[in-house]
Amino acid sequence: MIAVTGEVLIDLINDSDGCLTPRLGGGPFNTARAIGRLGLAVAFLGRLSADRFGRQLQASLEADGVTVAVPGLTDAPTTLAVVELDPAGSPRFRFYLDGTSAPALEYPAMAAALPGGLTALYAGGLALVMEPIATSIDRVVSSDLPPGALLMIDPNVRPEVIADRDAYVARLFRILHRADVVKISSEDLAYLAPNVTAPAAAAALLGQGPTLVLVTDGPRPARALLRDGELTAEVPEVQVVDTVGAGDAFGGAFLAWWCGNGLTRADLHRHAPVREALQAAAEAASLACTRAGAQPPWLAEVQDRPGWRSGFGAASL
Repeated sequence: MIAVTGEVLIDLINDSDGCLTPRLGGGPFNTARAIGRLGLAVAFLGRLSADRFGRQLQASLEADGVTVAVPGLTDAPTTLAVVELDPAGSPRFRFYLDGTSAPALEYPAMAAALPGGLTALYAGGLALVMEPIATSIDRVVSSDLPPGALLMIDPNVRPEVIADRDAYVARLFRILHRADVVKISSEDLAYLAPNVTAPAAAAALLGQGPTLVLVTDGPRPARALLRDGELTAEVPEVQVVDTVGAGDAFGGAFLAWWCGNGLTRADLHRHAPVREALQAAAEAASLACTRAGAQPPWLAEVQDRPGWRSGFGAASL
């Protein structure tokens, strides 16, 4: 069983005419849906609102095969993000967080919601900034993960909501000491290590504890940094509608491919499966760019592509 923890929210897409179109969103929410659509058992550990948006978000998770693990809905309104797309389809966000649902997950509720038989936990996004959910994740990582569970972190840094950079970076690096995989973008690296080249900043993350660092950089090749080398995967060319949720599809697909093939944290040093998982993730992310909003691909859409042809459960990997 995979668990994903973090924020769930509504993206209000501000189009060229100034109209706001609501779409279901939140990085961890999108990641959980990506894993569910690819056929893996996945539980979502996030706080949902009892309002209409919250009920829509819950229905979407369930329709994509995701178990909503935190019981009960909060009366706080659903968290909102206003999204403006630049000419290339890349999003810029403005978040409305105070007094909303996504931050409102205390440690006891999160710890109690961890599913039995947990094999991997994916965490990140705004949830590493907002309180009390950020403290909850910190405590769960330090004291509640089974010893064999793989921990994957996606910082998905949003500088506009980070009031205390030093405190944020200190918490993130504390969590990275337990992390096995870090998925990070070139923009994230620029924030965490200003005036340092992206390759050098990514390599430095290996010294914080992770076994594997995955770096995404838009349409440029995705990279996997291991302690004894680096691997790359080309991102397939597609007709881009927008890039909302592409990084979430990448991270979810990598973890789904990895766990779906019966691989564990002990296998992360192996170049052959890492290379194939990296390619599979890049293919899933490129497909997500071909439709509006965060719509990760289904297994039927990727299973004939090069990175997925080995199929889940391929013991020979």
